[in-house]
Amino acid sequence: MTLLGRSLFAFALLLIGSPASFAADVKAGDLVISQPWSRATPGGAKTGAGYLTIANKGTAPDRLVAVSGEVAGRIEVHEMAVNNGVMTMRPLENGLTIEPGKTVALAPGGYHLMMMDLKSPLKQGDKLPMTLEFEKAGKVAVTIEVQAVGAKGPGGESGGSMMKQHDHSGMKM
Repeated sequence: MTLLGRSLFAFALLLIGSPASFAADVKAGDLVISQPWSRATPGGAKTGAGYLTIANKGTAPDRLVAVSGEVAGRIEVHEMAVNNGVMTMRPLENGLTIEPGKTVALAPGGYHLMMMDLKSPLKQGDKLPMTLEFEKAGKVAVTIEVQAVGAKGPGGESGGSMMKQHDHSGMKM
């Protein structure tokens, strides 16, 4: 087998064994929503968090104003930040603005979808249907894929201790 043949074969094996999520992007108006995921929660947890990326390909801003889904009693868009060494989390009362030409990542340690009053624990492999509501793009259906408890991203890689510090899936609200 030639070097090129071996390289292509190795690349094909890498793709087959890759844990990356191949979920299709969701397009709504000028927005592209990609990589929706969550972490599994321990039994008895009443909260969980969802993450995704929103790109605005248009020339005007849009705003994520509401989120709904059967998985939880309520779902809010939250911001997590560290101020003077203290981690704080708060809902974004006016929603999350996505400026034109920009991409906003909802990720551990920052913006996220806060699922409160979970109806059951989130289990790895679950697919959670949700509806995101945007000021201009309207209602958009997405499916959040649940990864392992310590996952760092939508591919399901295990998280290190730094990521676990930001995992608040077991918090009581």
